[in-house]
Amino acid sequence: MKVKTILVTQPKPESDKSPYHDLAKKFGLKIDFRPFIHVEGIPAGVFRKDKINISDFSAVILTSRHAADHFFRICNEMRITNLDSLKYFCISESTAFYLQKYVVYRKRKIFYGKSTINDLIDVLKKHKKEKFLLPCSDIHKQEISDTLAGFNIEHTKAILYKTVCSDLSDLANVNYDMLVFFSPSGITSLLKNFPKFKQNNTRIAAFGATTTQAVTDANLKVDVMAPIPEAPSMTMAIEQYLKKVNK
Repeated sequence: MKVKTILVTQPKPESDKSPYHDLAKKFGLKIDFRPFIHVEGIPAGVFRKDKINISDFSAVILTSRHAADHFFRICNEMRITNLDSLKYFCISESTAFYLQKYVVYRKRKIFYGKSTINDLIDVLKKHKKEKFLLPCSDIHKQEISDTLAGFNIEHTKAILYKTVCSDLSDLANVNYDMLVFFSPSGITSLLKNFPKFKQNNTRIAAFGATTTQAVTDANLKVDVMAPIPEAPSMTMAIEQYLKKVNK
C-alpha cells in the first residue's frame, strides 16, 4: 500500500527548508506534525525536597536546551544570582550558543563537545576540581551519569523537569499511513492515549535503538528504522522506504 499521509511526533519545523518539506513535495505527501510528549518543569518547592543547594556547585553540565531552560528557570525561582560565575559544559556547540539567552558568552566559562557525553569527557577531565551539577529529566539517560562516574568525574544529578504524555484525544478519528517516533516516550503516549490502538496497515518509523525496542515491546511492527549506514537521518530512511512502496 502506498503512503500518502505521515504524522511526525515532533513539533513542526520553523523553516520551510526542512527535509520533511522536500519529502512532501517530492512524493506528493501530506505530512503533519504533532508532539506526543511535552516537558514540564519541576516546581522549586518540589525541587527543594531533594536538598540540593545549587549555590554549592561551581560548574553545570548541560545535555540539552531543555536542561538549560529548566536550570535557569529554577535558579530564577530560587533567586540564585551568581550564574555568570559558573562554568558551563555543554553537550554540543549549539547548546553552548543557546546559553547566550541567559548568560554572557565567555570562552573561559563555556565549554562544549561535538554531540555526546564522550566527546565532552576530555574537557571535563581538565576541570576535575570543579563541583559539577547535572540537570536532567525524570527519564534521563543513565549512561551519561555512568560515563561521568567511569572517569571519576564527581557530579550530582538534579531532576528539574519531567516528560509528560500530551493529550491526543482530538486525533481519535484521524488515520495516517505512517507514524514517526523518536523516543520510547512517544510510544508510551500513543498507548496511553489510545489503549486499543491496532496497527493494521499503519506503518511505523522509529529513530534509534531504544525507540525501535519500545515499538517491538508494544507488540507493534517497525517498518522504517533510522539511523542506518545508508540512511543516517529519519527523512532519508523514509525516502528509501517510499521509493519501494510508492512506485
